[in-house]
Amino acid sequence: MLAMSITERAAEIADEFDFLDDWEVRYAHIIDLGKANPPLAPEERHEGTKVRGCASQVWMVLTPQDGDRLEIRAESDAMIVSGLISLLIRLFSGAERAEIRSFDADAFLTKIGVKGALSAQRSNGLASMLARIKETAAADDQPVRS
Repeated sequence: MLAMSITERAAEIADEFDFLDDWEVRYAHIIDLGKANPPLAPEERHEGTKVRGCASQVWMVLTPQDGDRLEIRAESDAMIVSGLISLLIRLFSGAERAEIRSFDADAFLTKIGVKGALSAQRSNGLASMLARIKETAAADDQPVRS
């Protein structure tokens, strides 16, 4: 069985968010997603995995998988950020690096109503997490941070 493309995953997430009436319900859903996000091992939470630019603590572990795919695991100490991490993991983890690089995550997050509803600090943090994922996907010849 082939893995779903990012575009297919995005469509599935967009359908899920279409059923949620307003931002408060979407916000609660994002928090629920974060509660289900598995934690990193304590030794994975260090300066090398920390995402700069986030108001809360965020650690992200990006690992090469099956050749040109990227596995993403992450954790935050803030509930809403954990939910945003879960969305990014659903979108990108296990996807091919080229597809990660080419996908317009900003447009997608705007489409599902996430981007416009976040505070400036949360938006900056989300941008920092996306930048880390995109930079790692672009660094084909570089070792992946772990």
